[in-house]
Amino acid sequence: MTIKMKITLITVGKIKEKYFTDAIKEYAKRLSRYCKLEIIELEDEKTPERASEAEERQIKEKEGDRILKAIKDGSYTIALAIEGKKKTSEQLAAEIERLGIQGKSHICFIIGGSLGLDERVLKRADEWLSFSDMTFPHQLMRVILLEQIYRSYRIIQNEPYHK
Repeated sequence: MTIKMKITLITVGKIKEKYFTDAIKEYAKRLSRYCKLEIIELEDEKTPERASEAEERQIKEKEGDRILKAIKDGSYTIALAIEGKKKTSEQLAAEIERLGIQGKSHICFIIGGSLGLDERVLKRADEWLSFSDMTFPHQLMRVILLEQIYRSYRIIQNEPYHK
């Protein structure tokens, strides 16, 4: 029997819309066949309307403190960042499979708040992953990431999945 890999999503901010919550629950249910999924929702900081650079830096630092505390020792950490490497679904699947073969039993994905990730979080990450040059709301990004992780496991298992 193979041990299921643990996948953790560390996310900043709450999901407010029911349709996002429903989609997240659906992908969590689908993923339960392939991995142990944990979603850690951290509180976001309220950003003033016209925040100064210093205020934005402080907000990212506070959110960064929470994120860094939530990262488990020994987890392979992937930060979602616009500056990160873009991958195809097949490349992400190959990486998840490779990490498992190398004995990594825990992958941690990090989705920052509306201002992005603090520098310390980016430095702590083993790699940066970008889904697009566009910016997405963190609620939607959570759904997109879960869908891609699910798709990765379907690819790894040679199971059909619509293109």
